[in-house]
Amino acid sequence: MNSKNQHYYLAAKKYWKTVVHKKHKIDTVELQLQLEAHKRLFSIFQPGSYYFLLFDIYQGEIKEVSSEITHVLGYQSPQINMLQFMDNIHPADKPYFLSFESHATQFFNRIPVDKIDHYKVQYDLRLKKNDQKYARILIQYVIVNYEERNIYHSFHIHTDITHFKPEGIPCFSIIGIDGEPSYYNIQQTQVFTKSYDLFTKREKQILKLIAQGKTSQQIADQLFISIHTVNCHRKNMLAKAAVKTPLELLNKAIKEGWL
Repeated sequence: MNSKNQHYYLAAKKYWKTVVHKKHKIDTVELQLQLEAHKRLFSIFQPGSYYFLLFDIYQGEIKEVSSEITHVLGYQSPQINMLQFMDNIHPADKPYFLSFESHATQFFNRIPVDKIDHYKVQYDLRLKKNDQKYARILIQYVIVNYEERNIYHSFHIHTDITHFKPEGIPCFSIIGIDGEPSYYNIQQTQVFTKSYDLFTKREKQILKLIAQGKTSQQIADQLFISIHTVNCHRKNMLAKAAVKTPLELLNKAIKEGWL
């Protein structure tokens, strides 16, 4: 790793250190239960191939990576550590990565501890694959294993969205869960401004299923609603997003952080 990439890594570690102040003995059973629950939730609606990752915030190091990384990026799980991960970020996207992690740590330092598990961080970056080509990866993570003033781990799902967003600048959002406000498409110098969800809960479900390539009939069958209802929701989403086709809707949803 060259000195510039080392600088990015050390800068990121400074941000992470603001949310954890001591080393923590892991309750492996409890942590594994949390991870399995998040895996089930995360894997339901994904618009592409994905892998899971557990990040140790105190150490600034990747602790575990699922074997699916081989299918997505071409690497074997033991090959990846945080220095290598950051080295694989496209040079033009590294400043975005630092900005996003700075915003995320500021956010989690500001909110009450009982709200931490009500938020998901989401952004995209280009990562170099084993064949030296770049894939655009949607990075989503939630905080796991935390207490007052100390956040020990984050659990990630990294999804290949190259087919949806081959070009464009990285976007960063913090998504509220269980009725908490969301902060969409936060700019690098922007303060947090609450966003009102453009789509209803049902529309977001349908949007994610559209991203999986499901037909209206398949969506209707999976959600136990009529195909007429699905088509009405699709029409409403196109109007709300000010687009004309489902492909335009998906492209805009990725760019704006709606998925």
